[in-house]
Amino acid sequence: MTLDPGSAAIIQLAWARRLGLDDDAFGDALVSGKRIVRADESCRAVEFVRLFGSSALVGPQSVIDAAAGIPDEEMAQHVTLLKLTRERGGHGLGAAALFFADDLPLQQPSEELTVSHGNPEAIELEGRCPPDDVNEVGLSDLENRFTIVHQLDGRRVPLACGAYGEWEGLLANMGVLVDPEWRRRGLGALAGSIAAHEALAAGLTLQWRADVSNTGCLALARKLGLSAGGIQTSVHLR
Repeated sequence: MTLDPGSAAIIQLAWARRLGLDDDAFGDALVSGKRIVRADESCRAVEFVRLFGSSALVGPQSVIDAAAGIPDEEMAQHVTLLKLTRERGGHGLGAAALFFADDLPLQQPSEELTVSHGNPEAIELEGRCPPDDVNEVGLSDLENRFTIVHQLDGRRVPLACGAYGEWEGLLANMGVLVDPEWRRRGLGALAGSIAAHEALAAGLTLQWRADVSNTGCLALARKLGLSAGGIQTSVHLR
């Protein structure tokens, strides 16, 4: 779906605050054509973010200096940040595609479902999923959780959870986790739709972050109807 220009400005404002930049930083950068930089010698990570044609780099001054002549397309690659931070022990994290929406079509279930807002079901679902999936979705960091549960042999079994956490009171940073035995049945899209519409009702703009190598997560973002808007590339420092 098409993103309203006003929503794009809200997204840029949220990211500017998240990165410790001036509120108008991304808008000003689009006009000037220059990359935004913020030197921070105390930070434990280097972040490169590109949103709607503007880019920002936050990290130690030595990394900012080394990146001065590198184009955004190359900076968006995880390997580039790893090379720039090698002497500081740069490792981990990666590159995530950023998707956004300010409205979405409502996914209708084919049958009546039970949705839980409680933590025990979400925690149980994490225990049924591979650790890599659990770590990437990070339900523990997404405080608003909507878990689809199914009655099986007299007990409530969690099948999928759509969740979001608030960023700067402006964005709903979303995630979806599905029990491996119940995947490819549309439950991920349904759980994501439930969480998305709860976030939209709360007045938030939707954000979805997906590792660029996670084809399933990228496909789910598009299936939900979110629009690509940028990329975030990060590395931890020693």
